[in-house]
Amino acid sequence: MLDLGAGSGRDAAALAALGHLVTAVEPTAALREHGERLHQGAGIRWVDDALPALPALVAEGARFELITVIAVWMHLAPAERAVAMRTVAELLAPGGTLLLTLRHGPVPARRRMFTVRAEEVVDQAQAAGLRLVHRGERGDLHGRDDVRWSELGFGKES
Repeated sequence: MLDLGAGSGRDAAALAALGHLVTAVEPTAALREHGERLHQGAGIRWVDDALPALPALVAEGARFELITVIAVWMHLAPAERAVAMRTVAELLAPGGTLLLTLRHGPVPARRRMFTVRAEEVVDQAQAAGLRLVHRGERGDLHGRDDVRWSELGFGKES
């Protein structure tokens, strides 16, 4: 399993607790180091790498059955997103699943965040050889009335 933009490792730790081998990628040193300390002994491999190209992971040649990109995609500039999708599709094993969420709403002060339409992500995923298997919308789990989320799931043919 691969958790891209793992932050402090909440999702990576949940997957590891279920018995999965998890690689957590986090480009922000402070978050990655906090996650490593917080989840020490959880069996998570931490990697310093970043979208859109993920050069360290791509160089390893590994493929992953599940890739999660939770609350990350809107931090990529429009020009980076098509490259990032091709990279993620390359890392996804045949028969694998990509789960991705998109935040919609006002951009917090001093945050690098862009508007991303779910349709754009679906088009880029399909162009990269992935098929849409789930599309949902939900409110914000933190109770922010002006924030909503798109949930997208994609599969890669075997």
